[in-house]
Amino acid sequence: MSEAPRRLSYGSYLQVDRLLSCQEPESLKTGAPAHDEMLFIIVHQAYELWFRQILHELDRIQADFAARTVADEHLGRINAGLSRIHEILKLLVGQLDVLETMTPAGFLEFRDLLTPASGFQSVQFRLIEARLGLHDDARIRIDEQSMRERLAPEDRDKLSADTNPSLLSQLDAWLARTPFVALGDYSFRESYRAAVIAALQRDATSISADPALPEPQRQADAAAIEQALARFRALFEPDATTSTWRMSARAIEAALFISLYRDMPVLQLPFRLLQALMDIDESLTLWRLRHALMVERMIGVRPGTGGSSGSGYLKATAEKHRIFIDLFHLSTYLLGPRDLPALPDALRQRMGFSYGAA
Repeated sequence: MSEAPRRLSYGSYLQVDRLLSCQEPESLKTGAPAHDEMLFIIVHQAYELWFRQILHELDRIQADFAARTVADEHLGRINAGLSRIHEILKLLVGQLDVLETMTPAGFLEFRDLLTPASGFQSVQFRLIEARLGLHDDARIRIDEQSMRERLAPEDRDKLSADTNPSLLSQLDAWLARTPFVALGDYSFRESYRAAVIAALQRDATSISADPALPEPQRQADAAAIEQALARFRALFEPDATTSTWRMSARAIEAALFISLYRDMPVLQLPFRLLQALMDIDESLTLWRLRHALMVERMIGVRPGTGGSSGSGYLKATAEKHRIFIDLFHLSTYLLGPRDLPALPDALRQRMGFSYGAA
C-alpha cells in the first residue's frame, strides 16, 4: 500500500521550526539571561539571510557578464538584480533602527560574552565585497593583519574557494567593448576631449575673476580644477605616466560616452546599469557609516569585540572601501547641453530604435 503524498505546509516549506531553533543566547548559558541578546542575534541572523540573497543575485548577474558578448536580452535582468541588491542594502540600513532600540546598558549585559566574535568575521559579507570588486590589497589592515588573517580557518577556505572574477573587472571588460565610441570617421575621444578642457578652463577663469570668493577658497577651487585636469590627461593623453583611475582608460571612456549620451535609446539600459552600481556603492557606504554611528552609540570609543578600533575602523572603511568610485568621479567631466558635441547623424540613426526611421 503506497504512502499518501506529503502535504506541503507553510512551516515545512520554510523550515520554521529549524529556523526558530537557531537562537541560542550566550547569556542563558551563564544563568543570567540578557533580554536584548535575542534581538541582537535575530538582527544579525537576518543580515546573513539577506547576504545570501545578495550572493544569489550576484551569481546570475556575473554569469550573464561572463559571456564574451553580453546578450542584449540579459541587460534587463542584470539591472533588475542590481536594483534588488540596492533595495536589500537599504533594508539592512533600516535594520539598524531596530537594533538601536537596544540601549548601551542593555548591550553591556552580554557584550563581554561575545569576545572574540565580531561582525568583522561575516564571511558572506566578505564574499560580497570581494565579488563586487574590493581587493585584499585595498582593505584597511588591523594591527598589520589582513582581513583574511582575522577569519577562522574554515572561513578563509571559503573565501579562497570563491574564484569568481569581480563584478568591477567584468564591468571594465564589458565597457571596453562598447561600440559607437569610435565608429567610422567619428572619434568620441577627440571631440569630447577638446570640449571638456574648454569647460574646465572656463571654470578656472570664472573662479579667478570672482571678487566675492575669499582667497583661500579661490586657491582651493583652482587646485581642484587643476587636479581634475590632471586626472583627465591621465585618461586621454597617451604619454600620461600616472593614473588614479581603477578602471581601464577604454572602460572610463565608454562610461563617459554612455553618461553623456544616455538619452539615446541604445544607451538607456547601460546608463541605468551604471546608476545601479553607484546606488549599491552609496548604500554600502551609508550602511558602514550608520553602523559606525551605532557602534559609537553603544560602546563609545572602546575597541570592537574582534579587536578592531570599533567605530573608528568602521568610519575609515566607509571612505576607503569604495568599489565603483570611478563612476562617481565621472561627474567631474560631464558637460551641459551647450558644450556637448553633437553626434553625427549616421551614428544617431544606428543608436536609435530600428523602427524610428519608418
